[in-house]
Amino acid sequence: MIHKYDEPVYLISIVAKILDIHPQTLRQYERENLISPSRSNGRIRLYSQRDIDKIKLILRLTRELGVNLAGVDIILRLKENVDDMESEILDLRHKVSRAQNSHAVSPDKALVTKKSIYEMIIFK
Repeated sequence: MIHKYDEPVYLISIVAKILDIHPQTLRQYERENLISPSRSNGRIRLYSQRDIDKIKLILRLTRELGVNLAGVDIILRLKENVDDMESEILDLRHKVSRAQNSHAVSPDKALVTKKSIYEMIIFK
C-alpha cells in the first residue's frame, strides 16, 4: 500500500528501526521542537515520510557535521524561510509571466494621448 508523503503512518518503534536510532532520540527531538509527529486518538506518535526525511536531515547535521541541536533548530528555521521565499519567488515569476503575456493595460497605469504632439504614458 502506498501512502502520501505527509500521511502519518509509522509508529515510533518502526521509525527508530528504519533510522537505526533509539526511540528516546525521537522523543528528545520532539521535546526540542525539531519534529512534531502526529498523534492518534490514543496519543500514539505517528510519523509521515516527511517526518522521516526531516529526521534524516537532523541526523546528518548532528552526526556528520557536528551541529548541536540548537544549531539544528536554527538551520531548520532558515531552511523553512528559504523554502517559503523560493515558493513566493516562483509565484511572482508566474504572475509576471502572465502579465507580460496579456496585452491589456494594467489597472494601476493610465494612458493619456494627444496632450501634445507626442503621445504620453503616465504611470501612477
